[in-house]
Amino acid sequence: MDISAQMLIFVTVVERGSISAAARSMGRTPSAVSKQVGLLEDQVNYRLLNRTRTGISPTQEGQEFYTKCKEMAEKFTEAEAMIRGLDGIPRGEIKIASTVAFGKSQLIPALPQLMEQYPEVQVSLDLTDREIDLRSEGFDAAICFAEQLKAPDIVMRRIMQSRRVLCAAPAYLKRSGTPMDFAELAKHNCLRVAGASRRNTWSGVEPTTSDRFEAHGSFEGNSTDVVFRAALAGIGIARLPCYMANAKFSSGELVHVMPQYAPPSTEIVIMFADRRNLAPKIRAFVDYLAQHF
Repeated sequence: MDISAQMLIFVTVVERGSISAAARSMGRTPSAVSKQVGLLEDQVNYRLLNRTRTGISPTQEGQEFYTKCKEMAEKFTEAEAMIRGLDGIPRGEIKIASTVAFGKSQLIPALPQLMEQYPEVQVSLDLTDREIDLRSEGFDAAICFAEQLKAPDIVMRRIMQSRRVLCAAPAYLKRSGTPMDFAELAKHNCLRVAGASRRNTWSGVEPTTSDRFEAHGSFEGNSTDVVFRAALAGIGIARLPCYMANAKFSSGELVHVMPQYAPPSTEIVIMFADRRNLAPKIRAFVDYLAQHF
């Protein structure tokens, strides 16, 4: 037992007037309470209680120490009452991390409805494609691809499936031609994600093979969103999630290249540190995204 818990026991003993009365109020045995007070006295190197047949009384040092411990006990009681008084309504700031592309194109547009539904929740959003350590960085939750999840003790919940497609701007295809198969694609300027070797390996380019195609070209960006902008600008061919590309296919700003390219879908997940005793604001956020997407 740590010293703060021993100090709370000491306060109870002084206020109850005896070891046995304090033990009954705390659901402990008198010997256990007496032992903790003794350990506290050893810790501070002072005798805090005078023990008599009729009960206890604090020594002079014990009385002064009790005054300080009482202040701590009152703050603890106040904090305990506050946490017990919470009504389960989601409120307070929730700190979220998200991959850049998903955050810009999907998450931010979904937030107004969430914030209208939970007006006492404040969202702090960090868009990044780097690996997130929830605990050390103080994030309540993070949205990423399931393949990015490495920590075994992190809880994750699926938000949506994401299929990737190859695409390019009409201007690029007019200038460089449209690849029809794996061999022709290798001759094109393929846009890369900087420092993300796995995401530059375009596996299963031909649906009947297990070939892996390494994207190579004269441009790379530090996020999928940057690659998306480069594709729109006509720099080259990009591999993008459908949730980014579909609207641009409809508008004609991008063209679906090699539609036979059909790699397995990947899962977009929201991860958080622990399912037990999850704060209402985090539970509401997770449930909302799972339902929304």
